[in-house]
Amino acid sequence: MTESGGTILVVDDEQEMRMLLQDVLQERGHRVAVAQSGHEALKRLGEEEYAVVLTDLRMKEMQGIELLGEIKRSYPDINVILMTAFGSVESAIEAMKQGAYDYLVKPIKNEELVRVAERAVREAALRREVNRLRREVLKEYSFHQILGKSKPMREVFDLIRRVADSPTNVLITGESGTGKELVAKAIHYNSERRDAPFVPVNCAAIPEALLESELFGHVKGAFTDAKSDKRGLFEEAQKGTIFLDEISELPLMLQAKLLRVIQEREIRHVGATRSIPVDVRIIAATNLALAEEVKAKRFREDLFYRLNVIEIRMPPLRERREDIPLLVEAFLRKCAKASHKEIRGMHESALALLMDYPWPGNVRELENVIERAVTLARGEKIVPEDLPPNVQGARGERKVIDEAAERILPLEEVEKEYILRILEKTGGNKYQAAQALGIDRKTLYRKLAEIEEKEKHQ
Repeated sequence: MTESGGTILVVDDEQEMRMLLQDVLQERGHRVAVAQSGHEALKRLGEEEYAVVLTDLRMKEMQGIELLGEIKRSYPDINVILMTAFGSVESAIEAMKQGAYDYLVKPIKNEELVRVAERAVREAALRREVNRLRREVLKEYSFHQILGKSKPMREVFDLIRRVADSPTNVLITGESGTGKELVAKAIHYNSERRDAPFVPVNCAAIPEALLESELFGHVKGAFTDAKSDKRGLFEEAQKGTIFLDEISELPLMLQAKLLRVIQEREIRHVGATRSIPVDVRIIAATNLALAEEVKAKRFREDLFYRLNVIEIRMPPLRERREDIPLLVEAFLRKCAKASHKEIRGMHESALALLMDYPWPGNVRELENVIERAVTLARGEKIVPEDLPPNVQGARGERKVIDEAAERILPLEEVEKEYILRILEKTGGNKYQAAQALGIDRKTLYRKLAEIEEKEKHQ
């Protein structure tokens, strides 16, 4: 492959013309091969990679239009340029309709030849790069690249497989850090919409005053800073998928407008008087119980049922501990490669600590812990000392139980000490503590209130 992006194959049954074209293109730094017939050209295409074929339209054995058809069938990424005499321009135009990249009329000017050929080479190289990236994206986000061998994860894989090609809206639920966006991407890139955009939106990260404009766009003059028309994210996702993360944070006013988008399949720019049709699949995600939000009047019931046609629940890491060694191995390879370090695995004692830890931050927290360990590691294996203090202390919770048994404490007192120990580990973060304890926040608040009340009367 040359710096210009690929080899050009010149096909003409007249030797003088072949040599002339070859000389002109080679003088401009291109790598050029020649063939004296369509049959020879097809043989060469099967042996070597070419970016562009420059062929005469009229040849004795195989006509240029026939060669074009064979190339388009077998080598669709190759750009074909046809050369024709002035009287056959109509035939060349017809060939363009059949997939030819361009045509040149004889006698061909050198500058025009170089300009058209170089443009064809650049575009062929770009097409190959796009296809390569698309293959990588498909590999990265296909559902079987979401790591897990546990029963809960196998159920997730099965659901992704079954809903991918459905137009149905999907609601992905689960705690923060469980991989909800990765699942949304897996659904999109395994669906018929894979070639259209995947547009992620974090509803909690955009200020409420700007969210409507971001989602639906606006017209010039709609508000003070609207200096020009702006497309919204729904338009950016046309024919593709929009991923609404943290959907529970969407204000009630915008919930009503989103409901209308789902029902009518159209949006309206802020400040506009007409609606615009959109064809977008909606995948939403939340780390809250939306049914509870509906009961609390913080989320519209009708929108909830529209979004929750299919629910995919991402299990927290503490419910799929058998996946931890698999995830650790993958993250070790990734982080070691990124940091250019030779890490050959993890010591059993370090892995045991990871298996014991409650992982309130789930898979995201595990990846961060591995990245930190790889950065700090002095040897070829990760040891307990390379892990964060809170993970190193994971076995401390077992000491609470052992000490309680030694002191023959009542169950109520054991629960109190355990809750307070977890709160200490999470830095007083009640949300993370509730996750680690496997209870909801209301239950934790109630238990803490009971503990405080009893301490007052002691």
